[in-house]
Amino acid sequence: MGSGKNSSTEARKARIEEMRRAERTRERRSRALIIAASVVVVAGLVVGGVVLVNSQSHSKNDSTASADAKDSGDSGDSGHFTTGKDGVRTWSGKLSRTHVTSRVSYPMHPPVGGNHNPVWLNCNGDVYTQPVRDENAVHALEHGAVWVTYTGKAKKADVDALAAKVKKTPYSLMSPYENQAAPLVLSAWGHQVTVKSASDPEVDKFLAAYVQGQQTPEPGASCTGGVMQ
Repeated sequence: MGSGKNSSTEARKARIEEMRRAERTRERRSRALIIAASVVVVAGLVVGGVVLVNSQSHSKNDSTASADAKDSGDSGDSGHFTTGKDGVRTWSGKLSRTHVTSRVSYPMHPPVGGNHNPVWLNCNGDVYTQPVRDENAVHALEHGAVWVTYTGKAKKADVDALAAKVKKTPYSLMSPYENQAAPLVLSAWGHQVTVKSASDPEVDKFLAAYVQGQQTPEPGASCTGGVMQ
């Protein structure tokens, strides 16, 4: 009897010891996994830190480039006009679209594109009786507006008739502009035409083709909520 009881006790002890060994093995595995996970986390933090530093460096460089653009006054444009059979002049080349806060020196007058002010000129059939800033007007062209301009040599009847037409045409605006080659000019993004009078058929053709036309870099963008001068 004693021998059987001792055998049972030894077996029980053996099972307990086996369970303890198994538990110790699991603990070692758990510690190994924790250490491995910690290494991965630390490595990730190191990599993330490097990426953040690089990102901040790039952001600083981008900010510097943006500041350079703001201070340069350069339109960023390159190219020239080509004139079609219909008399419409199309800019062949690059028209930049960077937002700048400085005055911009454009290669054409009125400008038909290029770097421009972050705020657009209201162009929901707005008629301005005083000159407007080129940089705001160009932003309106980017939104798909047609800009009607006139000099002091334009006939009052033509100015009044064009003003009436503009007021009825969303995505259009009108203002005096002395620094242009002809008394009456219509401009859109990348396109421009000189007209002889308010009754010139090219007026309606140009409006039909370029108000929110295919040339528009930002179709559907607002023509309200900008500046009004």
